[in-house]
Amino acid sequence: MNKRRKKRKLKTGKILACLLVIILIVTVIYFLTKGKKLGEKTLYLASDTNTVTIYTLDDKENLKEDENSMARGTKVKITGKTINKEEITYNEFTNNDKKYYVQNRVLVKSKSDTVLEKERYVRTPATIYENEIDTKIKSYAKKGSKLEIIGYDNILEDGSVNMYKIKLEETEGWVYSKYLVQDEEKSLENYNENSVYDTHKDRKYSRELHGGSAANLDYYPYEKPEFKDNPLLKEAKAMYLNAGVISSIDSYLEIAKNYGVNAIVVDIKDGALAYPSEVARETSPTAYDTAINSLDAYKAAIDKIKEAGIYAIGRIVVFNDSHYGKDHPEDCIVSTASKQLWPSAFARGAWEYNVNLAIEAVNTIGFNEIQFDYVRFPEQAYNMSVSGSTDFKNTYGEEKAQAVQNFLFYALDQIHKTGAYLSVDVFGECSSEYVTAYGQYWPAISNIVDAISSMPYTDHFAARSVDTWSNPYKTVNNWAVPAAKRQTEIPTPAIARTWITAYNTPWWNPTVVYDANKISAQVEALYDAGLTGGFITWNSSSSLAKYNEIKTAFAKNYE
Repeated sequence: MNKRRKKRKLKTGKILACLLVIILIVTVIYFLTKGKKLGEKTLYLASDTNTVTIYTLDDKENLKEDENSMARGTKVKITGKTINKEEITYNEFTNNDKKYYVQNRVLVKSKSDTVLEKERYVRTPATIYENEIDTKIKSYAKKGSKLEIIGYDNILEDGSVNMYKIKLEETEGWVYSKYLVQDEEKSLENYNENSVYDTHKDRKYSRELHGGSAANLDYYPYEKPEFKDNPLLKEAKAMYLNAGVISSIDSYLEIAKNYGVNAIVVDIKDGALAYPSEVARETSPTAYDTAINSLDAYKAAIDKIKEAGIYAIGRIVVFNDSHYGKDHPEDCIVSTASKQLWPSAFARGAWEYNVNLAIEAVNTIGFNEIQFDYVRFPEQAYNMSVSGSTDFKNTYGEEKAQAVQNFLFYALDQIHKTGAYLSVDVFGECSSEYVTAYGQYWPAISNIVDAISSMPYTDHFAARSVDTWSNPYKTVNNWAVPAAKRQTEIPTPAIARTWITAYNTPWWNPTVVYDANKISAQVEALYDAGLTGGFITWNSSSSLAKYNEIKTAFAKNYE
């Protein structure tokens, strides 16, 4: 009996042990799956394009393509149910409590594996960066170039990639995906909606100016940002202050606050630096030694501008920079036609320096917007080009106007990261239908920047024997009509806010006093022509007496 009891107890113990093991296994499975159905798991949608095609079942239980698609990188919950059709397996998944199907081949375990493309082609000439983090330039990719895709930084909400890690021949680097397309044929096309490209492609001056061809510039729409905490100023009533008068900011603000000034343009770099920039300390010591104000004093002045509710624009003279030129002669134009020390707009070192100054100014000082002036080649560019003895330092074989536009693409991508806008000054000549000798072409610039500021100063239009300054309305309106036309020739024009004459003219024999009435006449001429983005008063000395003389012009309503 004892033996039987022992055997029965042993058998019962084994059964209980088995039951305990089964209970334990079930419990572990439950907690591992957190209550999911067996066979259910989480995967990611992958594709070689931004989106993935999804399917639903119709009334007859047949698969049909859904009218919507899903961004690649989306996390989906696979139920375990599959459908096989024409040797393709479709997996069921749920999203927002709805059931869909997707091909098995586009499901991957890791989000890092969701980008499947192996190559892309350059639609808009693109800067190749050393890395995906900062402004360092490694090389350049021409329109139509084939890029091997070897990585990426991150996927955006719409499924697009922000930057690709690429290989172009022996060069590895990073490129913004927005400048790339899937195939070579599309990359070689020109944007021609509403005949945009046809409008520009054949434009030229009566003789060759060597500034480049309008046909070789980019006219694709460029998305303009609107930063939530920093709305772009749509209609400016702006005064200009050079760095030397910033210590008297209170006197200028008294005028600004009482007479409707809503923006102030302040120099960051115009020959000398406005303050001792750390970027300059590292890159251009010669410039660093020219600082006019201390950093604290300069920042305090900009703080007062912003505290008064006034939009602060920091002005940087870009390529006309002899200080940077002394420190970096390798980036300067060398020509027998001119002795001027001028960093070339082809030189990527000059690109980096000026953009890094801009980024520093936004992050350290707090500007709403950066304004680039002298984004061009020298006035002597034509003579330099025809002399036959000029080295423009043109590493990548760009035309002058291409270099200007490519620099602005680079600058915009970097400055927009800071939450600030970018405006660009151009010569009054740019309202004409040709690419200038110094590389500026209004439509190619306005189409991509946030604001464009031309300089139609009334005493700059003719030789001394022709009076263009006594009737500022007529002179400015004659200029503004074709300028407004240029704005209609592109899909995404910038805000046109224009520099106007705020000094007595002509400069060589000051007989005409530019008072408030003559300031108003110029602004009215702009608005009547359709340029309603406002104005900036140019007075190089930033004369407080002149601003007091013309202050009532700011207070007028020009709409």
